[in-house]
Amino acid sequence: MEGLFTVENFITLGLLTMLQAVLGLDNLLYISLESKRAPVEKQKKVRQIGIGLAIVLRLVLLFVLLEVIALFQEPLFEIHQNGIVDGSFNVHSLIVLFGGIFIMWTAVKEIMHMMHLDIHDTEEKKPKSVNMIIAAIVIMNLVFSFDSILGAIALTDVFWVMAVAIVIGGLLMIWLSGKVTEFLKKNRMYEVLGLFILLVVGIMLLSEGGHLAKLELFGNHITPMSKTTFYFVITILVIVDLVQSKYQKNLTKKR
Repeated sequence: MEGLFTVENFITLGLLTMLQAVLGLDNLLYISLESKRAPVEKQKKVRQIGIGLAIVLRLVLLFVLLEVIALFQEPLFEIHQNGIVDGSFNVHSLIVLFGGIFIMWTAVKEIMHMMHLDIHDTEEKKPKSVNMIIAAIVIMNLVFSFDSILGAIALTDVFWVMAVAIVIGGLLMIWLSGKVTEFLKKNRMYEVLGLFILLVVGIMLLSEGGHLAKLELFGNHITPMSKTTFYFVITILVIVDLVQSKYQKNLTKKR
């Protein structure tokens, strides 16, 4: 037991907690946008239950990965279509690909809804089933968790360190998700920015899943989008949105 509670383990715990926080930013945005589909009085409860269940399932996933990580890397099936499509898919790549497709579909659907919203569309969208929203939050939380869990396994093999970092990261997410949701409610114009960020997240997951599957399209390898590129694109999107908002305000004042 003495060997478990060492300075090295506590330093690793701090690093893993920061890793959970950084890698959880895109997940946090998804949770905040998804929870808004629930009735207003149930949104906080939906976020708490969804993230709470996700924390428990993350711990289970962590345990499973530690025990059978090789099975997640073993190829399930391969596709070879005369140089058009080639790939070798495993459990890990399929989960990441599914997550990317689902997030892109969600973002595009909401963007299309905003584009077709007009003065005659006065009714609020019908709230979705609370259970469906919680299920979506839990599933996508697990998809996003693969990076952080695999990163944790690479840093340490001490289970309690990884487990505590996951719990702390989840509690931070519960606390921050409410604040992000309130911000989006008060600043509706940033919903568009949030949806386009989700779209980029989906693209990033698709590229990562394709890389894991060693996917080739017309002889071209799919390469993963780096985190540096991802944050650079997000920074540009935020700057463009801020400039556009300022420009719009200036035009309004002149009128």
